[in-house]
Amino acid sequence: MSTTTATTTREITFTAAAREALSEAMAADPRIFVVGEGIGPRGGNFNTTTGLYELYGPMRLRDTPIVERGFVGMCTGAAMTGSRPVVDFMFVDFILDAMGELINQVAKMQYMSSGRLKMPMVLRGCIGISGASATHHSGSYYPLFVNIPGLKVVLPSNAYDAKGLLTTALKGDDPVLFLEHKLVLNNKGHVPEESYSIPFGQAAVVREGTQATVVALSSMVKKVSDACDSLAKESISIELIDPRTVAPLDMDTVLQSVHKTGRLLIVDEAFGPCGVGAEISAQVTARGFDDLDAPIQRLNGVHTPTPYSPPLEAAVVPDVKQIVQAIRDLLAE
Repeated sequence: MSTTTATTTREITFTAAAREALSEAMAADPRIFVVGEGIGPRGGNFNTTTGLYELYGPMRLRDTPIVERGFVGMCTGAAMTGSRPVVDFMFVDFILDAMGELINQVAKMQYMSSGRLKMPMVLRGCIGISGASATHHSGSYYPLFVNIPGLKVVLPSNAYDAKGLLTTALKGDDPVLFLEHKLVLNNKGHVPEESYSIPFGQAAVVREGTQATVVALSSMVKKVSDACDSLAKESISIELIDPRTVAPLDMDTVLQSVHKTGRLLIVDEAFGPCGVGAEISAQVTARGFDDLDAPIQRLNGVHTPTPYSPPLEAAVVPDVKQIVQAIRDLLAE
């Protein structure tokens, strides 16, 4: 399996690319099965398993009641005994009901067994603010999971990465949280027809630049890219980095970029306090302080429960205009 872009590509949506990765993995490995609410004949709330029930049947695509801790616990036992479960929890907010299982069992089992027991489990679902989904369906929460040793946390921002990263997740022996922002699900991108994978802990330099580095997470990658396009009309050159995974986190790529540009902005829809941006900022300060020509800046979503009102919802998420201004402010330092 190649880890680089193949030559034969077509444009498909993020969701179709991830679904293709799952289907190919299920065809190759009969130990993989999926559980979740509505992932059987209905194909999932976000079409994550559309068409797979007809291919693989009810034993491998098992609809569940609304009992997140129950089916996460069930899959923990299945993974310990040789199966490779995929938990499709629809919204990341729902998996919070299973935090006891995730932190005390899933994340710790390989350590507690001295590596004798593996934990090949993929936990996937949607994150982020959009569509007036209100505060119980709009969370991201990945900083919580990054804080837990034993978990891998993946934040694909485009169709190519969705397939490549999910392929890697489905072949590994570690528990992986594969978190898909609702705003990117229908975005199309070039995806090779050939099989490929993307290693965890390998950031993507989305665009090269010289005047400042911007690290953007998940749906913010597209918004920052649009902001960079706008600034490029004024000959402002910005380097954009997509970490792809936040556990593990590729700091070497960020540090190399900051060494070149001297300035850093981190753009993340998730809350600022104790967030991924704070971690990136701390590591750059510790390891690349002499490269900095200005203080590191962060732009986050507003630290508040997500409003239901569409205008208020829009007000708590960084937009392209705010990103452009944040970059201008950084360059003015």
